[in-house]
Amino acid sequence: MSGPLSTLILAAGEGTRMRSSTPKVLHPIAGRPLVEHAVRAAAGLNPEHLVVVIGHGREAVGAELARVGEVLGREVTTAVQAEQKGTGHAVSCALHELPAGLTGTVLVSYGDVPLLDTETLAALLAEHTGSGNAVTVLTAVVANPAGYGRIVRDDAGVVQSIVEHKDATPAQHEITEINSGVYAFDAAVLADGLSRLSTDNAQGELYLTDVLGIAHHDGKGVGALVVDDPWVTEGVNDRVQLATLGAEYNRRIVRRWQREGVTVTDPNTTWIEADVTLSRDVLLEPNTQLKGTTSVDEGSVVGPDTTLVNVTVGAGASVVRVHANDSELGDGVNVGPYTYLRPGTKLGAKGKLGAFVETKNAQIGTGTKVPHLTYVGDAIVGDHSNIGCSSVFVNYDGVNKHQTVVGSYVRLGADNTLVAPVRIGDGAYSGAGAVIREDVPPGALAVSAGPQRNVEGWAVRRRPGTPAAEAAEAALAASEDTAVSVSEAGNDGESPA
Repeated sequence: MSGPLSTLILAAGEGTRMRSSTPKVLHPIAGRPLVEHAVRAAAGLNPEHLVVVIGHGREAVGAELARVGEVLGREVTTAVQAEQKGTGHAVSCALHELPAGLTGTVLVSYGDVPLLDTETLAALLAEHTGSGNAVTVLTAVVANPAGYGRIVRDDAGVVQSIVEHKDATPAQHEITEINSGVYAFDAAVLADGLSRLSTDNAQGELYLTDVLGIAHHDGKGVGALVVDDPWVTEGVNDRVQLATLGAEYNRRIVRRWQREGVTVTDPNTTWIEADVTLSRDVLLEPNTQLKGTTSVDEGSVVGPDTTLVNVTVGAGASVVRVHANDSELGDGVNVGPYTYLRPGTKLGAKGKLGAFVETKNAQIGTGTKVPHLTYVGDAIVGDHSNIGCSSVFVNYDGVNKHQTVVGSYVRLGADNTLVAPVRIGDGAYSGAGAVIREDVPPGALAVSAGPQRNVEGWAVRRRPGTPAAEAAEAALAASEDTAVSVSEAGNDGESPA
């Protein structure tokens, strides 16, 4: 019973136990919505048809499926189940989107089973076709089967039916082999069985599980594939299960990267999303989160206490206690600690962004250093320049953003304020405390402070009675006493005229 393969994913449920305005299948695990995990697993089989049944939140879910289809480069068809009348009804809705007289194998899975992978689905199909079954169900043996449908077998071990938990007898409640809800059907057997379903059950719904019993009653081959790994059959129904399965998914991702040559100091506090890529000899320190499309090249150290979202890190880099989004870090850079990189940051090879530095939409050249306590926004900085401590690139005039351009081999003094738009030429210097409002030619020294003027006695006159004034009076008095003592000592040593 081979032939064309069609895959159906049921994702129409409201997910009331999530207690969320977001449809259940759009809640993420490892950076991907639940339904994307399901679609990727099915798409890995390269089916002729891939249909997802949507219902609750169909606009949002449909838009997400369109995005996933573009990422995977294949069509993902949607079928609408306007009213949730059971799994059998959902599959009927899906079949309406497929050609009449469909032949071959129909694989049915769910949009909330994130650990179900292509390999497991391929094994189910192999068992289905190899045994010549009309229906094959994916099952697991678990310690606590409460809430799951039970697999009912005869004395010879042949699968007879699936009974839902609410409809099971006390004896059937003792069965520990559970239904995953994932099936491979002969297309004709599925269509026939769906036409014969009844709502005579505890929930008054059309159960897809009953198709298996119908096929058995008709004398057709019904089989099961018992998985060795029950996690792949686990679904998400509430936030607790979302967290539990998310942690298990992450554990598997971390373990895979460890086997690829990545050192993870503390796997329990390291989170790596599904689309992250790592090279060998990367070191991930505790409390590190790598999200989105982040990539880290060979020999780099990331963490501790670091979150990177869609960040590219070159080889041999050090990224410590950093929060970064949508940024690019070159080979051999040194970033952190306590550094915030906002979208559009690009740091060239061997560059440095030190403690308490914030950047945004900033292109910073090779070997350039921004050591500490500085904001660099809407800027282009050349190669091998140094930005002094406590400098600020003033890029916003209250209405518009403006750009600052700093050349190569520039040395800016501490506590500089660069008021954009402004350009500083190659090889230029600036003095400490400079406020730069006009362009600085190459090689020039920019200073903006006037001569220092001290207003003597100001604190005593203008802040009388304050600790500052009292301290000043005491210091002045001590200074006068010292001056008198020195004067008297000098007079004692004078020779008579």
